[in-house]
Amino acid sequence: MTAGTRVPRRLPKRSLVALGILVAVAIPFLTPSSYIHNVLILTFLLGILGSGWNVMSGFTGYVSLGHSVFIGIGAYTAGILAGQWGVSPFVVAPLGGVAAALLALLLGWATRRTRGVAFVIVSYAMLELLGLIVRNWSSLTGGSQGLLMPLPDWDVRFHNWPFYYALLALLLLSVAMTAAIRRSKLGLGLVAIRDDEDKAAGIGVVTPVYKSLAFMASAVLVGVAGAVYGYYVSFLTVSTMFDIVLSMQVVLAVLLGGRATVWGPVLGAFIVVPLAEVTNTSIGGVDAGAFRLIMFGGLLLLVTLALPRGIIPSVSRLLEQRRRGETSSLTGARLVETTLPVAPVSERVAVGSTEMLRVEDVAVQFGGVKALDGASLVVPAGSITALIGPNGSGKTTLFNVIDGTYSPVRGDVVLAGKSLAKLDRTGRAFAGIGRTYQLPRLFDSLTVLENVAAVNSSFKLRRLVHSAVSGAEAARATELLEFVGLGEYVQAHATDLSYGQRKLVELAQMLMLDPAVILLDEPAAGINPTLLRRLAALIESLNATGRTFVIVEHDMHFVLSLADQATVLAHGKVIASGEPAAVSTDPAVLEAYLGDDFVLEPTTIGTGS
Repeated sequence: MTAGTRVPRRLPKRSLVALGILVAVAIPFLTPSSYIHNVLILTFLLGILGSGWNVMSGFTGYVSLGHSVFIGIGAYTAGILAGQWGVSPFVVAPLGGVAAALLALLLGWATRRTRGVAFVIVSYAMLELLGLIVRNWSSLTGGSQGLLMPLPDWDVRFHNWPFYYALLALLLLSVAMTAAIRRSKLGLGLVAIRDDEDKAAGIGVVTPVYKSLAFMASAVLVGVAGAVYGYYVSFLTVSTMFDIVLSMQVVLAVLLGGRATVWGPVLGAFIVVPLAEVTNTSIGGVDAGAFRLIMFGGLLLLVTLALPRGIIPSVSRLLEQRRRGETSSLTGARLVETTLPVAPVSERVAVGSTEMLRVEDVAVQFGGVKALDGASLVVPAGSITALIGPNGSGKTTLFNVIDGTYSPVRGDVVLAGKSLAKLDRTGRAFAGIGRTYQLPRLFDSLTVLENVAAVNSSFKLRRLVHSAVSGAEAARATELLEFVGLGEYVQAHATDLSYGQRKLVELAQMLMLDPAVILLDEPAAGINPTLLRRLAALIESLNATGRTFVIVEHDMHFVLSLADQATVLAHGKVIASGEPAAVSTDPAVLEAYLGDDFVLEPTTIGTGS
């Protein structure tokens, strides 16, 4: 789609946003109502908190029920420092953000191996723990007696304007930060972690670093907002600053507006806060707090069941479906071309080397089952090696050992003369190991272009802030998608692709990684003959540039017609290795796998015609 066709859709949205900002800026001049100002201040606060929560839980997928802890940390940090230094809390508010970011970094370190429900529990426990610490450290925090903030020193005629505009500015900054993250290499990596963290690690996403940065980004502006909010309420107490109801409200607001969207948390905040104000004024008594907690919990459950995508994604999807109409299929004939573009050249092609990969005496055991029992493999540089054998023979297990998914009980994997034993999955991806899967594992929340642009062939911190959907990263990803025949579908959703197209996108991801060895796990499984010929032509074209392949496949005519050599596994052991013609007639191979009637016939499957 050209830039000219996008303008009519984007201008109204930008105009609407600009109009909303102008109205928000003008409200203090339009009405002197302190009540309206208060509601908007609370709305801005929840929008900031929601934007932060969205980075951690919406983008990264680590759901927190204790995110309001950063409000409390920011408020108490500013209150304590303002009292000790004798300055305005506005001056030290940024330090509240620093304290919140450091706490988030600590949370990321403590939960580096925690996912799912366990992380939810840990985040809630953190909120309760920090509340107990503040309540009991009375010499510093005032404990149960609370902490009095300095009184504002500006003219009373300005009322709460400084708080109002400070939180409005922080809200706009939060939205801008969220938008920048979502478009960046960091943002694509975070969404990849949410969709499939193990796969993300295999395409060069350094998950501990990404998650730590996400947690810190989710907390820093919330901490600053907490400092401003604490100054606004003027008296800090644990029940106000470490409020579980606020944590429930932020989850509700983001889910209602649209998780993992830029404006969803803001929309949700403008719905939830007025609703909360109605309940605050209409529900009283000693059980009012418990009733509101039950009400918001029930509303959260209702939203999750009835509107799982949120308002903005649901409306956007509906409008997109209407634009596309009934002709939205992406499986058209233009996928396959009669000629191939020039294959991309690899920077990792071995020069003057005869051996690219060596697997030495690898053993893997699951309980009493030996999945691999002394398996060895030598892959020459620039070759196509077929790894074949019956189901359960250990082929995929061997791939999992090579890419670092499994750690063998003995043996080693050597790439270009260097042992990979001490490297994890991401380290091996950077070293030059790339792999696809029998069932293609794409990141379904990303577009086709974003799936490829999320890949890192090396780690450089400064690259994470660069846009991955424009510029050099996007251009490289687009070239690779055009090479595999999907140049028309760069903006398509990954979920809209056919099974065969998903395999081609995964191949493009591997080319973006630019590995020294590409491991293909059953690439021909489940695809039609036309696409099979296309895939074979792609492999041959890439191999002609010096790339090295190892292919696990059950379609013997497909893989043996491509391969320079074949290795056969059975019961976790190598029973034969050599040229395909010789291996296909080996009596042990015929008995264990191919059968006596197998005949390797000449084929032109890879001609691309």
